[in-house]
Amino acid sequence: MRLKEGKDHHTYIVQEIHIELNLERRLEALGLTQGAEITILNNDKKGAMTVRFRGTRFALGRRIADNIIVKEAAA
Repeated sequence: MRLKEGKDHHTYIVQEIHIELNLERRLEALGLTQGAEITILNNDKKGAMTVRFRGTRFALGRRIADNIIVKEAAA
């Protein structure tokens, strides 16, 4: 599933990131890599979504969230 389809307060595991190379490298530098856990804090389906990974909160735009493939983490 795509990250933008995720639900608030659920944790997911990043499987793939399909976005232009320079933006992918920037996300990697922030710690968002394949296998990383990411928790959705606010996904109101309108604008940017708020997520937490590596202990830090980030806002991700819809276009970025649409290109991150995730699976739900085991509870």
